[in-house]
Amino acid sequence: MACFSAPLAAAIATGIVRRGMAAKTVEQPGTISWATKLGWLEKLFFGGCILLAFEHVWHGEIIFRFPFLTGVRDGNTAEVLREIATVGGAMTALIVAVWIGMLIVSSLIVKRGKTAEAEA
Repeated sequence: MACFSAPLAAAIATGIVRRGMAAKTVEQPGTISWATKLGWLEKLFFGGCILLAFEHVWHGEIIFRFPFLTGVRDGNTAEVLREIATVGGAMTALIVAVWIGMLIVSSLIVKRGKTAEAEA
């Protein structure tokens, strides 16, 4: 019902940290800054949030009148909180795992590029 709020909260927190880092970071040629990498994570979180929210609208679990969540309207607040913790937490962890995979692949690509430049 509200599992999309976990990646949404993570996206907002990541965006705050990224903006703080971007102000202090100068991108070096041939490298990828942490501000850029956090930008990737932020976009992944927002994408997951939008996907989950769309799915909940599609199934009628989100309505466009107060209190917006059918679970809260029906008095199942504990069920909503449980779903945020379990499904939302799992989705957030999966997004972080995908991001870590992206970091590994991007570092390999950067190393391959530096090796090719050194050989040329």
